[in-house]
Amino acid sequence: MVATTSAGSGSQTDAYTLETKYVREEGRIFLSGVQALVRVPLDQHRADQRRGLRTAAYVSGYPGSPLGIVEGEFQRAHKLLKAHDVFFASGVNEELALTAAFGTQMLELFPRPKYDGVLGMWYGKGQGLDRSIDALKHANYAGVARNGGLLAVVGDDPNAKSSAAPWPGEVTFYAAAVPTVYPGTVQEILDLGLHAVALSRAAGLVVGVKIVTNLADSTGTAEVSPDRIQPIVPTVELDGRPYEHRFSLPYVMEMERTLYYARLELASRYARENRLNQIVVPTSDAWLGIVTSGKTYYDTRETLEALGLDEPSLRRLGIRILKLGLVYPVEPEIVREFARGLQEILVIEEKRPFLETFVKDILYGLSERPDVLGKSDEEGKPLVPMNAELDPDVIAPAIARRIGRKIDVESVKNRVHYLEERRRRTPAAKLSRVPFFCSGCPHNRSTRLPAGSLASPGIGCHAMAMWSNPQYVCLTQMGGEGAHWVGASPFTETPHLFQSLGDGTLFHSGSLAIRAAVAAGVHITFKILYNGTVAMTGGQQVAGVISVPALARELEAEGVKKIIITTDDLSKYRGVSLPSGVEVWHRDRLMESQEALAATPGVTALIHDQQCASEKRRLRRRGKLVDPPQRVFIVEQICEGCGDCSEKSNCLSLQMVETEFGLKTQVHQPSCNKDYSCLLGDCPSLVRVEPVDIVQAKKRHPAPLDGDLPEPMLKVPANGFTLRMTGIGGTGVVTVNQILGTAALFDGKHVSGLDQTGVAQKGGPVVSDLKVFDDSIDMSNKTLVGRADLYLALDVVVGTAPLNLATADPDRTVAVVSTSQVQTGQMVQDRSLRFPDMDEIRAEIDRFSRAADNVYLDARLISESLFDDHMPVNLIMIGVAYQIGALPISAVSIEQAIRLNGVSVEENVLAFRWGRMLVLDPARVEAAVQSAQRETTVETRPLSPQARALVDEVGADGELERLLSLRVPELIAYQNVAYAHEYVYFVRKVLDAERKCAPGRTALAESVARNLFKLMTYKDEYEVARLHLDALPEIKARFGPNVKIHWQLHPPALRALGRKNKISLGSWFTPGFGVLRSLRGLRGTSLDVFGRGDVRQVERALIGEYRQLMDTALGQLTADNYAVTIALADLPDEIRGFEQVKLESVARYREKARTLVAGLVGVSSGSPSTTK
Repeated sequence: MVATTSAGSGSQTDAYTLETKYVREEGRIFLSGVQALVRVPLDQHRADQRRGLRTAAYVSGYPGSPLGIVEGEFQRAHKLLKAHDVFFASGVNEELALTAAFGTQMLELFPRPKYDGVLGMWYGKGQGLDRSIDALKHANYAGVARNGGLLAVVGDDPNAKSSAAPWPGEVTFYAAAVPTVYPGTVQEILDLGLHAVALSRAAGLVVGVKIVTNLADSTGTAEVSPDRIQPIVPTVELDGRPYEHRFSLPYVMEMERTLYYARLELASRYARENRLNQIVVPTSDAWLGIVTSGKTYYDTRETLEALGLDEPSLRRLGIRILKLGLVYPVEPEIVREFARGLQEILVIEEKRPFLETFVKDILYGLSERPDVLGKSDEEGKPLVPMNAELDPDVIAPAIARRIGRKIDVESVKNRVHYLEERRRRTPAAKLSRVPFFCSGCPHNRSTRLPAGSLASPGIGCHAMAMWSNPQYVCLTQMGGEGAHWVGASPFTETPHLFQSLGDGTLFHSGSLAIRAAVAAGVHITFKILYNGTVAMTGGQQVAGVISVPALARELEAEGVKKIIITTDDLSKYRGVSLPSGVEVWHRDRLMESQEALAATPGVTALIHDQQCASEKRRLRRRGKLVDPPQRVFIVEQICEGCGDCSEKSNCLSLQMVETEFGLKTQVHQPSCNKDYSCLLGDCPSLVRVEPVDIVQAKKRHPAPLDGDLPEPMLKVPANGFTLRMTGIGGTGVVTVNQILGTAALFDGKHVSGLDQTGVAQKGGPVVSDLKVFDDSIDMSNKTLVGRADLYLALDVVVGTAPLNLATADPDRTVAVVSTSQVQTGQMVQDRSLRFPDMDEIRAEIDRFSRAADNVYLDARLISESLFDDHMPVNLIMIGVAYQIGALPISAVSIEQAIRLNGVSVEENVLAFRWGRMLVLDPARVEAAVQSAQRETTVETRPLSPQARALVDEVGADGELERLLSLRVPELIAYQNVAYAHEYVYFVRKVLDAERKCAPGRTALAESVARNLFKLMTYKDEYEVARLHLDALPEIKARFGPNVKIHWQLHPPALRALGRKNKISLGSWFTPGFGVLRSLRGLRGTSLDVFGRGDVRQVERALIGEYRQLMDTALGQLTADNYAVTIALADLPDEIRGFEQVKLESVARYREKARTLVAGLVGVSSGSPSTTK
């Protein structure tokens, strides 16, 4: 896909493609932090070619946040890599990958090398670097080849968003004496990346590259040119002659000598001669100096700007700034030059005092030296936080304290006061969104445990089980899974432990833990969750993976006592050779298999074989995996809203909805991954449907909007614009941010962005920031408190999170908010959770933004109505934001960027335009939405003359009349007119009593109308048959007239005979339903064979119980106990479900009813607690 644009290159007009970020050699490009890492070996290859060298590069590592998607980016660029002799290989683990990269420096030891040198490039997260330190030390001692070089890129996660623990990588690099560069922007990754290669070659050392989360997840513009980086190679003397490193392995002590007396000195001199460290604000008569580096430097610059301190102000106030690009070894000369004349130095860095310690060491002993402060002040009080992540709003108080001791600056005080006020005024979150298993994820079921057992989670998606299941304890490091039980088991009465172990971890290093457990003879079951994908970090294939049969043989050889394989597809194992004694069971027997293994002494293993749901979805979209035609549909009228289907499946696609007849569950078809576990729910409302007419099943599309739409007047700055965008992981938020960044590039702008994801792709919160300037951006890529110009809340839950809402300001921020209620993972597991009142949410957002300019819309409803899909939501929202003048990027460029992205192009362009149309002509959009909804709406039952007469008999109006008009016809259809008359008579009785006690009010009668109807229309076989037949028109409207239907039923009669599972009845059973419906007149009679069961008898008894309860309450009804009586009338709403689920809810209902009746008597008798 090609877009024509100047892309910031002056008058030059180029064809911009997705490869431009890698192949353009002159001009401006837009790319992410991870993509910049991919470009470094390409640029180095081009530079070597210009020098007449034939070099290659070898890249290997192990994916882990924040470098989880590095592997995917390298693989997507495989054609370019091949053309530039860059070889990429996934590492089995970090240590072996680093050893392989080290091997590239040994070319001269082997005859007939193909290249003049090979650049080795390793990547891994902080914990992976720690694991690899032995290999790192070996490589650094031996050194690197003159035309090779070895980079170790570590991903630091200071907030532990996707890590078991935070850890600063520079400390590990220092322990191995590895020089370390710390870039702070996409531009600096490119620049310092090339310097790191040159430094590695010049000094003969491994060079560390520290990439923090907010840089790996960043996007931005960068300037590229063949002449941009021209390394100056320094020299140093050792033993009286210029030192030139030669790769050497056996002479360890000599390598140690050269390391500390020549090579590290070369690194320091390289930094000085190439100006990797700079005094960026060289105030001559300064009293305060600030030392910082990398991402924290840009945080500090924006902190100063927010405090009202631009560069002239800094000079006027006597403040000097030193920016370090090489953080180890720290260059002594520039530190001493910087410190000259200063009274104090403030070192701003994350985590422990690393630079602070070196600065103190360098200045120690000088006759005139400033105080060096950082983590604490001169009194030992905390100053710059040592924990978590630094950002400009965290740094501001520390800088303000130091400046305020000497100078009173009004703008500094105002900003600190503003921050304090915002922290005080920002409300607590009413509802939060946390990461959760994807719809259809194998771990929704595979992580469940037998009652009374304990388990340890492992590293991977499945570890999220410990957030909601207290049976999970004792998380260890990757590869240590189960080894902790070797130490703990002799000292506890706990007899057995389950240990979850993902296949990625198993083949990374976890197999050794199994071997250790076998050697120790402990009693443990390893639950090997085999899904073929490193899902948490982007869906990479597992390196070193072997098949399940081969794995079973390996486990048997290791000494595992018993092995059971569970799977969702038994057909995969037909004819497959397995070790003797290894059994293959369906996943429905997962609990049984765990119990069997726990009962077997020694080390046992469960291999749960089920493909990652996210990977299935990706493959289906690409046409590489068959998309099952079957869907699950829930008949709303039958559904009781009990949540048993959610309990069985733990699935996010089962969403609660409030309906006329109470809380129900619906399958959100666009997000459903077709796992079908919900069918296990003990409920007859679940139907399997299979669309036959493909044309009928195609997604709908709205009419095209051709031609130019009117351009808006801007309400936000065109230069210096800041966007905060909030959404849900996996819904394309990051993609939209990259589209906007690319579009801004096309407009000739400078861009800096940040996508804060972590494990957000698992249904958790995603927060994206974007800054757009006319000139280069020397500030943080994160939005500060009160500094957002556009607050784009793609999800209302994440949009009302306090940390996000804090970025809005009532004088600055325009908010565009989707009010769609997308349920959270917590709601799947706790059906009592509800969304906060939308009016309250709106008032809260309006309080922190420009209320008069804000826009609220149900974007998901619009998207699914117009496109039959929820994915276009984000582009609809972008269109709305653009058309109200809150997005200063041209529509032409936005559409070019959408086309360049190459995914669902026409649909996304159309979504952007329909979003704009929502502002220009809301009536047109509303009409299109209503038209789409009418396609799947079935008419309600008409009010017959008999029904009308019954409704009129009550003498109601308003809401009560509406309730009766809907329910009376249903009761007639349920049984007969006489049955409906019983209902009407009782509602009128309640209304008469209510009018005497509370004239003009009908809340009590309305409650009884709803809840007596619920009890009287219990779902027996006759009613289930009737409602299934009534639902056929809706099913055909949604899935096509020729849809195949499979009703999933578990009749009590078969249940009584011992059948544990549902039976599936196809469309052939439609006449059977007709017969059952026609027999509803037998309901409650001696001929009612279905009414003899315990549940049916309870259901019938509840009707009488409720009437008796209400009669008792009405006999004591007063103004004082009116509210308690309504609560009693509402109580049947808690009775939900079928069979055992219903009986359990009835028990809870009766207990609450007894409590309320007791309270009712107390209130009506004038108890001291309720009367004066």
